[in-house]
Amino acid sequence: MTTDRLESLLTFHPFTRLNALLQGVAPGGTGQPLLFSVGEPQMTPPPMLTEILVREAAQWSKYPLAQGTPEFRTAAVDWLRRRYHLPAGMLDADQQLLPVAGSREGLFMIALSAVPERGDGKRSAVLIPNPFYHVYAGAAAVAGAEPVFLPTTAENGFLPEPERIAPDVLERTALAYICSPANPQGAVASLDYLQRWIALARRHNFVVAFDECYAEIYDREPPVGGLEACARLGGDLHNVIVFHSLSKRSGVPGLRSGFVAGDARLIRRNAQLINYGGVAVPYPILAASTALWRDEAHVEEGRRRYRANFDAAAEILGDRFGFARPSGGFFLWLDVGDGEAAARRLWAEGGIRVLPGAYMGRPDERGVNPGERYIRVALVYDTDKTAAGLRRLAQILSAPTAPPRRAGQDSKAQAAAPA
Repeated sequence: MTTDRLESLLTFHPFTRLNALLQGVAPGGTGQPLLFSVGEPQMTPPPMLTEILVREAAQWSKYPLAQGTPEFRTAAVDWLRRRYHLPAGMLDADQQLLPVAGSREGLFMIALSAVPERGDGKRSAVLIPNPFYHVYAGAAAVAGAEPVFLPTTAENGFLPEPERIAPDVLERTALAYICSPANPQGAVASLDYLQRWIALARRHNFVVAFDECYAEIYDREPPVGGLEACARLGGDLHNVIVFHSLSKRSGVPGLRSGFVAGDARLIRRNAQLINYGGVAVPYPILAASTALWRDEAHVEEGRRRYRANFDAAAEILGDRFGFARPSGGFFLWLDVGDGEAAARRLWAEGGIRVLPGAYMGRPDERGVNPGERYIRVALVYDTDKTAAGLRRLAQILSAPTAPPRRAGQDSKAQAAAPA
């Protein structure tokens, strides 16, 4: 990886850009700033987490294996079977599932596993929805591939259209990232949609990576998943990999625990990458994670809170800012005309930190960034705090524009929180 490529990653990182945008701007409002910019659940972790970590403390003295423990793998496979109605025997816990230190690491590593060295002078392509989770583009760059951004707009239901990819791009595609529920828009893919991607991947021999880390946060119906689509197609897992995480499902982003499941060849390659330079999940964390994958009560409680947050959002925002209640995830994708200007104003006038949508997108062939008009708002607080923040947001964005205050003008000014 060249120094120039690394500099490019730093330049385009969304939270690096957000910090630069808000540098020197004092947060307005009264009280503590609200960080609606990061998808970091603020719920209290399940009590079992602390109990198990304390009980398993002696295991901190051991180097963990990349494969994790049989108990963890069995719990994860059992959960997948229940959640996605998989037939018995479809998923081998020893060959087709691997713990990862959060889905972010797995999503990054899969590009190193899936993108081959080409001998024909062409550059491999990685297909990425646009707007997108920034790890996809970073992983493509480090793997030496060309990121090909597929438009996701209101017109196509915020999901990239596999049938509209150019044949010459498909010929050199090594990997496609598909996120459902989508980050940032909350769109949920149908079973037919997932099956179309799997068929395309097998026809052109590329890997389709289904990022399902928001799959347990939904409004009405549980989203279908990539393994469920494989089951309907006969149970074959070739060219398919799925990612899940406890960060969102269980509200424990600091635990850094998830798993990757699917094509056994890719699982083996990922295990070798972890052995060389990755992070094997420690045994106390695996023990706690095993218990979390086996428990549904705390997950349903989290869903109730997110539903209450979206109830509050619907009541407060109504039809303003293009509000649409998402089917999954915990983000609002609000059309505010100019996402950067809105983000700066919300911080300066209300101490509300949001992410400009343009920082999650890239300009299309017409030079238009599909996220430019939007802000992403993460509803990760309790409902009272969320509702108060949304009232403040709506009031500020509905009022005439005021010039931003500079740091030092307010004795209570606080430095922008690192993202």
